Formats: sequence, C-alpha cells, structure tokens
Amino acid sequence: MRQNTSNPESESSEILGREDKKADGAKASGSQTLQRGLDLLDQVIDGPVKLADLSERMGLTRSTTHRLANALVERGFLTFLPREGYQLGPKLLQLGFLAQSQADVVQIARPHLEQLAAASEDTVHLGRLDGDQALYLDKIPGRRRVDISSRIGDRHPLTSTGLGKALLLDDAESTWRRAFDTELEAGAHSADYDLWLERMRGYAAQGRAFDLEENEDQIRCVAAPVRDASGVIVAAISLSSAAQYMDDARMQTLSSEVRDAAHRISADLGWTPGVKPPRRPVRR
Repeated sequence: MRQNTSNPESESSEILGREDKKADGAKASGSQTLQRGLDLLDQVIDGPVKLADLSERMGLTRSTTHRLANALVERGFLTFLPREGYQLGPKLLQLGFLAQSQADVVQIARPHLEQLAAASEDTVHLGRLDGDQALYLDKIPGRRRVDISSRIGDRHPLTSTGLGKALLLDDAESTWRRAFDTELEAGAHSADYDLWLERMRGYAAQGRAFDLEENEDQIRCVAAPVRDASGVIVAAISLSSAAQYMDDARMQTLSSEVRDAAHRISADLGWTPGVKPPRRPVRR
C-alpha cells in the first residue's frame, strides 16, 4: 500500500504563491491601464482628437484605444464629439473647481518661500491683488540684519513695489497708466512715467519685476508672479534685502531663482508652462 508523502503545508504554500502571483499580475495590469488612461487624457488637452489620431499618438491598437476612451467617457472624464473626436469631459471641470477651491495659496507656497529664504538669506514675501493695492499674505524673514518694515496684512502700492509690479505684468498698458497716476496723486511715489513704463515693459518680457528702492529707501527686491491652472496671475512672491546686498548683478542672478520658486508654486496650483492666460479685462 502506497504511503501518501505529500506535505499539506507545502501544497498550501504553493497555492498561496500562485494566488500571490495572480494578484501581482492583476495589480500590474490595473496599474498599466490606469497609466494608459492618464496618458490618453494628456493627449486631448489641446482639443478634440479623432480615434485614429489618438490611437497613433498612444501607440495602441484602435480597439484598445476605443475601449479606454469609452471607459473614460462613461465616467465623464472625456466627451465624444461626432466628426471631431474625444475631448476633456465635465468630470475634470468639477474636479478642477474642487481642487482650486481647496487650494490655500499661503499653505502651498510656504515651503517654497522657506526654501528661497534659506538659500538667499534674504526676506521673502507672498502677496496678492486686493483692490488697487498689494496685500501681503506671508513673510519669511531673512538671516541678514536687515529690517524690512512690511508685515503680514499690510497693503502696499502696486506701482512702486516689486511684488505689486509682478501682479500687474499681464495687464494692459492702459491699466498700468491708471494705476501709476492714481498712486502718484496719492503721493505713493514720484516716479517719471516714461522711465517706469520702459522698465515695466522689460519686466513683462522677463517675467519678473524689480523694486529699485522705490517703495523703501535702501531696500531692493526681485519679484515674480504666481499663476493658477488657467495661467492667470493669482499672487506674487518677492525677495527683498538692503541695497548693499542687492547690486544689479545679484538682482539679475536672483531673477532666475525667484522665477523658479514662483513656477514651482504655480505648478502646485495646477499651472503648466506654456499655458497662455486669458486676456485680463481692463480694470477701471
């Protein structure tokens, strides 16, 4: 009579091993499908794409692409337009609105501001447009013994502060002129408009702005705008220090660092480089 020499524990381990492999395979397949779905959404960012073109861009068969696209249509992530193709759907609008409403620019910007302040040893500000002034939302003091008089909650002129100018960079020149004249009448500055305008044009081209001791004697700063997912300027950051630490050469060097920090904050708010902001209405 043959004796059963099988080991129940060994058989159980083999079964569990096969089940684990199946589970791992299912996870890998699910992960690949998710990745493909996300890649497909990226392909239609710029507008409707027909199935044949979408299949070619994705490097997938038409049937696989059609199956992925239809699954996204069912969930509202895509819509299908006859004779035009697939485009982003209403679910993304809903998610985008919710994400934007939940975004706290101060909280999102804080680690980037701290990093910039630590690297430069200078004072860093975050602010946004508040009516016809710049409202300072956050401040990270620098390590240098430089007294920057600003405080969180302060409001400062737009046309004589680096942060304020950065908030204006997308505006029409008629808006610049109106803001300049309003603050000139209020005694906020005594600048020459032609020189100021020439500088602003240069700032807009460079995507950053300077304060050349215009708002506070012996204090200079470099500022750059922060944008949301639509490309609109929603805030600005500035790096300020005493003029002795901010000669022209260093301000040019800091321009890249300040712009990069502003871009990282913008990316965390959903902005993508190259997105053109809608034309701002002329503010009256």
